[in-house]
Amino acid sequence: MVNQPSEVGSRVPATLLLLLAVLLALAAVPVTAAPTARAADGDGPTVTLSKKEAGKGGEITVKGSGWRSEALLMLLICGKSTPERGVIGGTNSCANADGRAVTTDEKGAFDKRLPVAEPPEPCPCVVHVATVTGEQTLVDVVFTVAGHPTAPLPPPADEGRLAVLATTRLEGESSLLTWFGAPPARQLVFTVGNLGSAPVEDPVFEIGTAHGVYAPQWEERQWRGTVAPGSKAQIKLPVELSAGAHGDYQVSLRYGTKVLAEQPWGVSRPWGVTLFWVLLCLVVPAAVFRIGMAVVDKVRPRPAGLVARHAHRTRTPAAQAPPAPASLPWFTQDSAPPDIRRSAPPENRPPPTTKGQAWTRNGG
Repeated sequence: MVNQPSEVGSRVPATLLLLLAVLLALAAVPVTAAPTARAADGDGPTVTLSKKEAGKGGEITVKGSGWRSEALLMLLICGKSTPERGVIGGTNSCANADGRAVTTDEKGAFDKRLPVAEPPEPCPCVVHVATVTGEQTLVDVVFTVAGHPTAPLPPPADEGRLAVLATTRLEGESSLLTWFGAPPARQLVFTVGNLGSAPVEDPVFEIGTAHGVYAPQWEERQWRGTVAPGSKAQIKLPVELSAGAHGDYQVSLRYGTKVLAEQPWGVSRPWGVTLFWVLLCLVVPAAVFRIGMAVVDKVRPRPAGLVARHAHRTRTPAAQAPPAPASLPWFTQDSAPPDIRRSAPPENRPPPTTKGQAWTRNGG
């Protein structure tokens, strides 16, 4: 009986240690699962390749997930690129002629075959997947084009060091063709300075045009020239909208991943198109009505009396002239009664004869 308290006391710490071990094990489960959950929540679009290396003329399968549903994507093989620095030089470094387009499904996934082609720039190369419309999203995956030349990337100082030093502006005016629906065109004029320590040669900018609440539609514009370190240069890039565009637009300038400037652009309505349709709606019905009336007038039957009158009107002027009054054969100038002789017009009365004059003087 004396040893029982000691046995109980020895069992209590063992039980406590067992409970403590279970609690620590349960506490360790969420600690190890939390990074996995955060990684899943923070994961953006992903892209996987069936092969990491292939030669020209081959084919790879590109699969993706986590993209926007029913988004239009562009798939390209680009040289002079890495996932860390992106595609240096824009899509000018990519095999654009052999690119492919694909639309994601409702879950944001896609599966597309891409032919292997040699890009215009040497490797390192990537498979470049980017959205075509809407918010810009892109993923670059390392890929090796077998047999393609390889060259080191330029130092980071050669890119992303430009800044806009003055207010941007749009130059140009609308022409008469624009009034009739031709695409409005301007030039975006801005001044940039090189804030880096190395010159920037032939920089590639992106011009985005947005209308209303829609996202900008980006197009690449390359400027030929060199901006030395610490110097500045004035750059003019063309901007063009679609045919018949009108309303309030926003023109954006982007270099690399940074938007350098934004410029509003109010485009007037092409009233010439409206005028054309109004005139078309008025002239065409009138012309059709006149043609229809002429056809009806040609084919309708005519009354017999109207036909005879029309034929009488078409005779020659000589036939239409009334006949001269015929003289009465049973009367002569001398034997005509006095009433008829007096009523005859003087211009038609024959000159009197000597016998008649004598007869008149004698009181006959």
